[in-house]
Amino acid sequence: MNKIIKLLNLIVVAACVFTSCKKDVRALNLNVTAVSNLSAPADNSDIKLEPITGANIIFQWSAASTPDSGVVLYEVAFDKTDGDFSNPVFKILSDGSGLQTQASISQKDLNKIAALAGIASSSSGKIKWAVLATKATNAVLSTQSNTLQIERPAGFAELPDSLYITGTATESGGDITKAIPLRKTADGTFELYTSLKAGNYILTDKPNESGTEYFVDANNIIREGNTPATISGDTKVYRLNYDFNIASAKQTVIDSIGLYMSAYNTSIGTLNYVGNSTWEAANVHVEFYPFDWGRDERYKFILHTESGDEYWGSTNANNNPPAGQPESYFYLVPVTNAQWDNTYKFDPSADMHNVKVDVFFKADAPYTHVVTVL
Repeated sequence: MNKIIKLLNLIVVAACVFTSCKKDVRALNLNVTAVSNLSAPADNSDIKLEPITGANIIFQWSAASTPDSGVVLYEVAFDKTDGDFSNPVFKILSDGSGLQTQASISQKDLNKIAALAGIASSSSGKIKWAVLATKATNAVLSTQSNTLQIERPAGFAELPDSLYITGTATESGGDITKAIPLRKTADGTFELYTSLKAGNYILTDKPNESGTEYFVDANNIIREGNTPATISGDTKVYRLNYDFNIASAKQTVIDSIGLYMSAYNTSIGTLNYVGNSTWEAANVHVEFYPFDWGRDERYKFILHTESGDEYWGSTNANNNPPAGQPESYFYLVPVTNAQWDNTYKFDPSADMHNVKVDVFFKADAPYTHVVTVL
């Protein structure tokens, strides 16, 4: 009998739970009103993009509402002027992970959006924007859309994160798997010290056939495509600089590097290029300058370029002798031509001896140098 009573109690409890559950089930209300007012930027605003230095553009609109005050997420949708936002070229969540009625959109992203809408670099065109208010699975487009007149700068909306050079004119030849990497100095800017000989070369963001390729035209403008740039004449050593933010290329010829000794106020030796971003002076005689207070051992370097001399030296205005110093002691940075500033000091054993000097402007390591007493 006790077993029967217990069983009946369980049935009653289960029935109550089932009945209670049925009473708590409610249909989810997906209703949400469309955003009715886009307040900023105003319709037909002109925006001149400056992706590197420009501040974010603030997009603002009125709030949508729901019958139950539920959570609404917002997205700003962009489209071509003849589009209907059914397949926008770009969407971005509003601030606060989609909860706020404004979106702070970077000029870099707007540059990319304009490119997706078909506006070429260094030109102007129109795009339009609207706001999607979404509750759960229900997305409602704003009743208003605004048009923007966008002026794009020269340069690329999508900046490569890495860059390589390859081709018959380069030190690595035409095998793309052996393409030479460049140093990334900032977003979209790259640098390489190398030699180029008669032949052709191309730039790519990957050392394989899947990379995006770029070339430099006759006006030193970087363009996307696989038209190789051509080099003619004798082999020369260059500092190559590429800025994809403004689609600009610069090639600076480097004739040699001088080993400048401060006390003499002149170079005491010449380093010549030996390949692989390296300069070498195999045998330079060093004699410290005799002052009343002692013998002076300070030195730095001069890059002799077609555009003029550049001084390279230490990050420190004044230095101690090199013994026991970290590797960073020998790092090279651009410095002024001040006779005594930002110099290094030879090891005392170099006085009245010959030294071998190597300067390394390699893309994958800090620019630096080594002095070996012979």
